Amino acid sequence: MSTALHAAGVILPGGEPGELWITGGRISFEPVPDAETLGRDVFLVPGLVDAHCHPGIGIGGPVSLDEAAAQAVTDRNAGTLLIRDCGLPIDVRPLQRRADLPTIIRAGRHLALTKRYIPGLGIELDDPAQLPDAVAEQARDGDGWVKLVGDWIDRGAGDLAPLWPDDVLTEAVKVAHDHGARVTAHVFGEAALPGLIASGIDCLEHGTGLSADQLAELARHDVALVPTLINIENFPGIADKAGKYPVYADHMRALHAGVGEMVASAIEAGVRVYAGSDAGGMVEHGRLVDEIEALHRAGMTREQALASASWAARDWLGHPGIADGAPADLLVYPSDPREDLGALRHPSHIVLGGVVYA
Repeated sequence: MSTALHAAGVILPGGEPGELWITGGRISFEPVPDAETLGRDVFLVPGLVDAHCHPGIGIGGPVSLDEAAAQAVTDRNAGTLLIRDCGLPIDVRPLQRRADLPTIIRAGRHLALTKRYIPGLGIELDDPAQLPDAVAEQARDGDGWVKLVGDWIDRGAGDLAPLWPDDVLTEAVKVAHDHGARVTAHVFGEAALPGLIASGIDCLEHGTGLSADQLAELARHDVALVPTLINIENFPGIADKAGKYPVYADHMRALHAGVGEMVASAIEAGVRVYAGSDAGGMVEHGRLVDEIEALHRAGMTREQALASASWAARDWLGHPGIADGAPADLLVYPSDPREDLGALRHPSHIVLGGVVYA
């Protein structure tokens, strides 16, 4: 195929008919001679964004770099062209240099306490007081994000419990901000939420225990939420395997039962909600469209759900959509995905860096 490409149709998010050309891996709205047309009367969508993804984690924990690359290819082939990794146990900088893989925004290593997270995935600190220094190190090493483990099962208590004192969290978030990084945190239950929200954190992952008052506070302070709904579907199975911890098991079932209402309340409150599959471990890669559809079922309009995994997420993460001079990372659809999200499963073309992969 020629290096110069052309497409004509409805360009999202604006929704107006238009034409674009691709040359040198970038988008242009000026005609390019001898360009090959990908389609006419099509729908052009900025490449999908998985805001919580782990190319580098498998069912058994960390995977090899080759396996991580294969995971990223699976995501690309499903339309995901931008990934916020949200914590990885391996260094994927070599994958960032590969033009055939989605752009990866690295958040470094998960920060947790010893025996308070999935073994082998994060940096395990011996003392909560070490968190600010560890955050500074991850902020320097990452791509503008730091990932904390906000709560996890405390086997002594037999239930979810916070990892960090409130004052340490506040200091750690300030350190990250001083280094130009944003902070997000894994959090399932209720107990860790007041301290995380008060710390000045930028985003919450999962957030299944959020109350209506807390959601209003997130909206006021522009704290984003990535609810990972298709991963929350695993909660009943986790509970079934937690027979030694009946309080924790019941808690996980209750959080699962309430997550739809929580996300609906978040949308109504005006919280910025983004699509993240949590692929890696219990969720297979390439399932972002399942998450988009789950957000629609939870209360987003189809267009809002698509935006949460495309142009709105790109804006949040500082990456352009379909714009003059922007990298040519876009999807071509024969029908309007705003009318039927299922159309997202059938792009006629996936264009990454100006190269057509489907």
